[in-house]
Amino acid sequence: MTAEHYTPAAGLFDAWADDVLHGKPPELWTPGAGFHSVELGPGLVVLVGGAPGAGKTALAMQWTVDALRADESLRVLVANVEMHPRTLLDRQLARLAGVDASWIRKRMLAGQEFRVRAGLDELRRVAGRLAFHTGPPVLADVARSVDAFGARFLVADYVQRFTIGTGDALDRRAELDGIMGHLRRFADAGLGVLAVSAVARQKGRTGSNYAGLGLASFRGSSELEYGADSCWTLSRDDAPDQWGAVNLTCQKNRHGETPSLLLTFDAARQTFTVANTGGGTAGAVTVPARVSAVPDAFDLGGAPYDDGDGEDGLF
Repeated sequence: MTAEHYTPAAGLFDAWADDVLHGKPPELWTPGAGFHSVELGPGLVVLVGGAPGAGKTALAMQWTVDALRADESLRVLVANVEMHPRTLLDRQLARLAGVDASWIRKRMLAGQEFRVRAGLDELRRVAGRLAFHTGPPVLADVARSVDAFGARFLVADYVQRFTIGTGDALDRRAELDGIMGHLRRFADAGLGVLAVSAVARQKGRTGSNYAGLGLASFRGSSELEYGADSCWTLSRDDAPDQWGAVNLTCQKNRHGETPSLLLTFDAARQTFTVANTGGGTAGAVTVPARVSAVPDAFDLGGAPYDDGDGEDGLF
């Protein structure tokens, strides 16, 4: 007899209806102030992509650390194939302390020790619940690290650098298809996944750039986006020509709207904030005050950051 591969709605209706009326809402982790439209949680795969230097790793780590700060039960594994854990911690310390990341990297802390110590205290609060995968970028090894640490949330940065580790000779599309299939299965087993992705340049009349990013911009787009619950792109080229302006655009959302957020990126402090577009200047970016765990000793109201040249070559 042929096995039946369908489920009658009548057979699940009562349990489903009871869950709708009396069940708990889905668990979501808070990615930080202003980012309520970004849903991170168990069973969800979130894909975020951006051009080199757009700040996608900084944004992913900001969401991750702020989620850890908000939920003391959360445990996270970060699998970053390009940066040493110390570098990632340096940059989060710069954000939480509200100081220039180059000062942290060069250990030039004169006059900033009080801010750095307070930032270290914030990171110490979450350090026991944050781990870094240091093995090969093979998803089977990553899964073992997730299990060993008891992580509920995985950050894969960036997704094109991972392999599924079968040993078979696969073309890149098949490899990416396998990678997203594995990440989807991780999520179906209850893990939350944040996957950082490279994007391709867009060709136009004036050449190629990163303006107009969409679903097709993700490298291996069809293989990547089908497994994601939501897909976000981070683009400076589409943002207003003002200090630190970056557009964060939801290109796909299986569970709701596809909003766009205008952000400011303080690259020196590795900090994203949702821009203030009110006050009668629609679309204008307000340079943010310090956003850190530490008040500014010289100006408790905060002050716009200005590195003197308007550019930052480090990030």
